[in-house]
Amino acid sequence: MKKRFKVRFNINSLFKWLYPGMKIKRWIMVSLFGVFMIGIGTAIYLSEIVAALKMVSLFTIIFGVVLTIVGMVKLIRSLVLAFAPRRDKDIIDILYKKMHLERGPKIVTVGGGTGLSMLLHGLKQYTSNISAVVTVADSGGSSGRLREQFDVLPPGDIRNCLVALADAEPLMQKLFQFRFSKGAGLEGHNFGNLFITAMTRLTGDFELAIKESSKVLAIRGQVIPSTLDNVSLVAEYEDGSIIEGEDQIPKKNLPIRRVFLKPDSPAATEEAVRAIDEAEIIVLGPGSLYTSIIPNLLVKDIAKAIIASKAAKVYVCNVMTQPGETDGYTASKHIETIVSHSAPGIIDYCVVNVAKASSDLLSRYKEENAYPVVADSDKIRKLGYKVIEERIIDLADFVRHDSVRLARTIANLVARNKNGRK
Repeated sequence: MKKRFKVRFNINSLFKWLYPGMKIKRWIMVSLFGVFMIGIGTAIYLSEIVAALKMVSLFTIIFGVVLTIVGMVKLIRSLVLAFAPRRDKDIIDILYKKMHLERGPKIVTVGGGTGLSMLLHGLKQYTSNISAVVTVADSGGSSGRLREQFDVLPPGDIRNCLVALADAEPLMQKLFQFRFSKGAGLEGHNFGNLFITAMTRLTGDFELAIKESSKVLAIRGQVIPSTLDNVSLVAEYEDGSIIEGEDQIPKKNLPIRRVFLKPDSPAATEEAVRAIDEAEIIVLGPGSLYTSIIPNLLVKDIAKAIIASKAAKVYVCNVMTQPGETDGYTASKHIETIVSHSAPGIIDYCVVNVAKASSDLLSRYKEENAYPVVADSDKIRKLGYKVIEERIIDLADFVRHDSVRLARTIANLVARNKNGRK
């Protein structure tokens, strides 16, 4: 009985495609009529008839081919427009872009914060095979409050990456980034954070909640937490003092000796390790050195997978120092810090910015005790790493990486490595 019901259900579903207003029947009929004309023309041409009728049969075949092509193109257009995220775009552009991006390189990015989301925004123009491995050690702001109140992993960095990779309508992206400015219990919270938290409570699984949220935003690629364990980031300073909490670390304003996770041996997510194993290029950063990049590398299996990978491993150095974290750090000091928390094989290349910002723009940063990171390329080379010097900053209102230029630099490196040029 169950089998019979299943067959009837499938047939009924099939007939729904022929309902009025679907804009499908007409193009099916046009295509079928075209195939019929091709068949008739071919039969006439192959029969023993006079030459004049053979010419008619050729025209019949050509006419049938044209009808078949037109019918199929219009049919595909009707189907795709029903599901395409942006209906105002030309259907050929949508199909071409989708196919082109699906053949793009497999890129893994590692980090968190606004730096990583900026990079993802640029990379999605080159490939949809992106895996963003994101830290879950955030303890401040909306994420920290949700973490305490609902015992969930912090969703903030995850949300930023989802929005950066989104192919959904701009209004949906704005909705996920909307922050409540007032309201008891809502003030300061971000809608996207609340959505992921609600989805986690509904499914009982943070990883599944991310996947379902990814579908809502129709993202290009995937966003993966580095671990599903509830970890805290702890810093030990040069004076021997210790402080716990990602958001508290910069506030002490002392030189940092090291950071570590508590508990100290969290399990890496299987999807993150798999993505790293399959990657053609692995990009660390840009982002806060101690609170966005290194926490992922403290998940031991993540670091091991990166070191063992044969993919090109690139560190994108920050363009400005961060007060309370990297005061006085040069580019080489950033690398030495990453290596001291992992191993030398974690990096092959370092991307540094060589463009200069205006004195007026830098004066605003000076007030916050932030300065340009010195690109000491010679010292980086002496450490055994290759240097890529590029003008990759956006100088409109802030001194920060330009997503388009940085993504182009990464794409060019992928192409170079494919062609065997290191």
